[in-house]
Amino acid sequence: MSPYPSLFSGRELVIATKHHKEQVMAPLLEQALGVKCIVPANLDTDILGTFTGEVERTTDPLETARKKCQLAIELTGCTLAIANEGSFGPHPAFGFIPADEEILVLVDKQHELEITIREISMDTNFVGELIHTEAQLIAFAESAQFPAHGLIIRPAQGSQNGIIKGITDWDSLRDAFQKTVKESGAAYVETDMRALYNPTRMAVIKQATQKLVKIINTCCPQCKTPGFGITATTTGLPCSLCSSPTQSVLSLIYTCQKCAFSQEEKYPNKKFTEDPTFCDVCNP
Repeated sequence: MSPYPSLFSGRELVIATKHHKEQVMAPLLEQALGVKCIVPANLDTDILGTFTGEVERTTDPLETARKKCQLAIELTGCTLAIANEGSFGPHPAFGFIPADEEILVLVDKQHELEITIREISMDTNFVGELIHTEAQLIAFAESAQFPAHGLIIRPAQGSQNGIIKGITDWDSLRDAFQKTVKESGAAYVETDMRALYNPTRMAVIKQATQKLVKIINTCCPQCKTPGFGITATTTGLPCSLCSSPTQSVLSLIYTCQKCAFSQEEKYPNKKFTEDPTFCDVCNP
């Protein structure tokens, strides 16, 4: 339970989703905040963008999540909303590894408060491949954890015509593949990254929600508002051999998302120096 439950306790919290994310989000939020989660049946978040590109996302993930909250608030009249937006691509630090980046935004209109978090995970099955034969199809599907994880088929990568989504059984997969190959000569098969078709992504969304709850339960030392979280890091942990600054984390910066009070925590990993192996001077 939050140290300041009166901000949220007893209120309705609308989860802005059409892809069943409430399955992992609602239990955590209700237990931690004392809220009652609701999901509007007629909320269409796809108007803000789709993973398959039929509707282009015109804003960055954070702004898109904010817009989802606003749509849910307008639709339900709730003053408390939460939304998630995911992105998939190369890991920002390890470019050759695919990553799942999940943004969560909690908007409280009653207290003019916004709390955001970002979770990046390498635990994803995000992949796509141009397939010509059924043997290739089966090998790809098995590597993508099908049928537990859904697949999408289209004539070519990026094609907006003839997209078949939400495939979750072998008969449907073969039918869609044969139909696409007959019409186009090949089929581009990719993982369906919508949360309801992707248990791996759903698990990352759960992790992100846990992270959000932890930040909500951390209050600003100055104004006592929930949401006192890490907003930046500084590098420069000195090398133990030559004392030169390294790229390792020296400190974490915590900032209140209400009053902007900031606090620095040095040596968060309980290390005062870094091994020379990670020093650009000692090990260029």
